[in-house]
Amino acid sequence: MNPRVKSVQPNKDFTLYLTFDNDERKVFDVKPYLEFGIFKELKDLSLFYSVKPVLGTIQWQNEQDFCPDTLYLESKNI
Repeated sequence: MNPRVKSVQPNKDFTLYLTFDNDERKVFDVKPYLEFGIFKELKDLSLFYSVKPVLGTIQWQNEQDFCPDTLYLESKNI
């Protein structure tokens, strides 16, 4: 099992700084997802900034989320 998210910091450029439970820090780029389905709403920065860590992954106030494995495997090391 891959590490799970323990904290998240949203950025103006639609990236997320993630800290995982193994203390790795990575950056995840949300921009490629902003043209699809429920993720389109996240173009609104006030909504994008509502992201919180939830049960090892992240979630926004309108319940958009990503698989924790996607977050870990698709993020770049800082």
